[in-house]
Order: sequence, then structure tokens, then C-alpha cells
Amino acid sequence: MRAKRYCMPDPAVRLTDEIIMQQVEPGSRVIDLGCGDGRLLARLRDGLGCQGLGVEVDHAEILSAIERGVSVIHSDLDRGLAEVPDSSFDIAVLSQTLQQVRHPKAVLEEMRRVARRALVVVPNFAHWRVRLQVISQGRAPVTDSLPYEWYNTPNLHFMSLYDFRDLAKSLDYRVVKERPIIKGRAVDRAWAANLRADSAMFVLEKPQ
Repeated sequence: MRAKRYCMPDPAVRLTDEIIMQQVEPGSRVIDLGCGDGRLLARLRDGLGCQGLGVEVDHAEILSAIERGVSVIHSDLDRGLAEVPDSSFDIAVLSQTLQQVRHPKAVLEEMRRVARRALVVVPNFAHWRVRLQVISQGRAPVTDSLPYEWYNTPNLHFMSLYDFRDLAKSLDYRVVKERPIIKGRAVDRAWAANLRADSAMFVLEKPQ
């Protein structure tokens, strides 16, 4: 399974990177699951002095990450992180990748094992435009934030913000923060976020 960074327009990518970086303390040990070309880890290293490790399955992306000076291992997230010791990182990042793996719950469990805090960015398939297209056109939706046709989408799972909250709760994660992303802006609070947000970042902590 090719767990790689979700295809988003450049402004959305930059915004996602920024809201993740706001949650990372300088000098943190960070593992980025589905790190792509290592862009985020390079920014965390150069801007915050973080120590990082990327996990990626795509060979071309791995080469790009190495060219940035980022440490990266070749691994399929659905096969677990057996080579990563328990509690070896402060933060595990999973950005726009959870919906692409075959076993989302198992991936979140592995994140909980290797890091004390998880930063997870997920798309919201319950956005009002998605609902409207299904109701009015009777077709699989295509939007700016979900740009794929049904036959070439890398997405295997379709979740709402409610669904993700329920999954986190079932794993005994504590949701420290939730930041919906609405019209290109990350907000701390929003009415009807499950209807209005294109995506959201969740900050999760494992039980003590």
C-alpha cells in the first residue's frame, strides 16, 4: 500500500505544515509517517532544531528526502513500525495519510506506541460540498480538497470529523486540541465544523 502525502494544492500544503509546526516544541524528536519528500521534517530541523525521522514507501520520495538531508526509512505503514522502539519520539505526525492506509486503527496504535503525542491531519468527507454533490448529482464527489475521481483516488476510507473523534476515543487517546481548517484558515473553534471544515488537525496524547 502506497502511504504517501495526500495530493493538495500548494497553499493547503503550506498551511498544514504551519499548523503542525505550531504544535511542535523546539528540539523535539519527531517521526513523520508518510513523510513524502521530507519537506516538513526539513523545516522542523532548520526552524526548530528538531531531530526527525521519516517513514515513506515511495522510492522517488525517499530520494528527495535524502537530498534534503532528512533521515528516512523505507516502510509500509500497514506493516507496522517494528524497527522503531517504544516511546522513542516526542511527536508522531500523520498528515493527510490516515485515509489511505488499510488499517487506520493499527497505524494510530503504532503512533501511540512510539510517541507520547500524535499530530494527525485528516480530510473531512462530511463537508457540505461533498454532501451536496452526492445528493444533487448522485455521483462520487470531486472538490478542491478531494480532487480525485472515484476510479483513481488513493483514499480507502471516508471519515468525518465525528468519525475520527470516535476512533481516537476508542483508543483511549485524549484529544488535546482540534483545529478545523475552513476556507484556507485554521481556527481554534468553529460552529458546525463537521459541516464546514475541509480538514482538521487533531493533537492527541496517550494515557499516562
